[in-house]
Amino acid sequence: MTAASLPAGEIPALREKLLAWYDAHRRDLPWRAPPDTEPDPYRVWLSEVMLQQTRVETVKPYFHRWLERFPTLQALADAPLDDVLKAWEGLGYYSRARNFHRAVREVAEHHDGRVPGDPAAFRALPGVGRYTAGAVMSIAFGREEALVDGNVRRVFARWTDDPAPAEPALWSLAEALAPGARPGDVNQGVMELGATVCIPRTPLCGDCPVRAHCRAFQRGTQAERPAPRKARPTPHEDTAVAVIERDGLLLLVRRPLDARLGGMWAFPAEVRRPAESVAAGAERAARDGLELEVCAGAPIGTVQHAFTHVRASYHAVRCTLLSGEPRPLRYDAWAWASPADLDSYALPVAQRRIAGLTAGSHRDTEAQR
Repeated sequence: MTAASLPAGEIPALREKLLAWYDAHRRDLPWRAPPDTEPDPYRVWLSEVMLQQTRVETVKPYFHRWLERFPTLQALADAPLDDVLKAWEGLGYYSRARNFHRAVREVAEHHDGRVPGDPAAFRALPGVGRYTAGAVMSIAFGREEALVDGNVRRVFARWTDDPAPAEPALWSLAEALAPGARPGDVNQGVMELGATVCIPRTPLCGDCPVRAHCRAFQRGTQAERPAPRKARPTPHEDTAVAVIERDGLLLLVRRPLDARLGGMWAFPAEVRRPAESVAAGAERAARDGLELEVCAGAPIGTVQHAFTHVRASYHAVRCTLLSGEPRPLRYDAWAWASPADLDSYALPVAQRRIAGLTAGSHRDTEAQR
């Protein structure tokens, strides 16, 4: 049996049980409106963007700090991108923040500052995909819109005892669940069930309110559903980082918006060519990226970082500026920053670690003098 063929006659009873369980067991999360209270579409939208590929406990402090900085949609629309990325710093997947900012500006300009409740209008905004649209429309506006995320996929795979449910089948079941009373709570109920009861590897079936409808539970295959996906080898990038210093200031560059970590600040860097030394790579980064001639000196250290689809090793080396003035050939902007001012720049996690190694290396050098 596939997700698409779950008997329609079971849906009403399943929804009723799920809603009763959700009312009794829903977690108190900062972005959830209390029962019988109208949700704030801006907060719902923000939470869904932050929660993509990120754990709830990680998001909570970011959500609170974000609302202190940008309490309203208009406040966010009025903010420069640098401030937005700084507030997002450390949360990762920075394209989410860039797209959210662009979309909010469109809402402010074309929708009178109000999140559109029309599904088609909302889906037309930058960065709004099928899941985000379903979540915001159902939770914030009570629209009978479906959603599928990782938790939902696992729950549906067990309900239907399908080891590898296809996307169309998953969305078909989600669309069958959405119509009726409280579609937003039904969607949140399925996600909540997946997050707290129907968990990976060791589901808590004794606590499940809908186990009578679960084919995997009936057949004893719940721990095997869905079947693990075969992991693909992760490519590796070996990167030389040029830490260029002049008169006590460090040279930072801002990445183009269409690049990985676009809009974030960083030290100049280049992926090393085959057999290229770290020193040669760092000098090339300065020359090709900024039209500067530098001489690579002492190594500072190496930082390892894992992105979604690639692992990166950043080898930082201290560089002496020989000639030239920075020209951002491969970047959007550049700045000379004092070590004390680095906190004011939106730096990705790996770049902040490089800055920490740089400060430590500088202190060690001073102590040896």
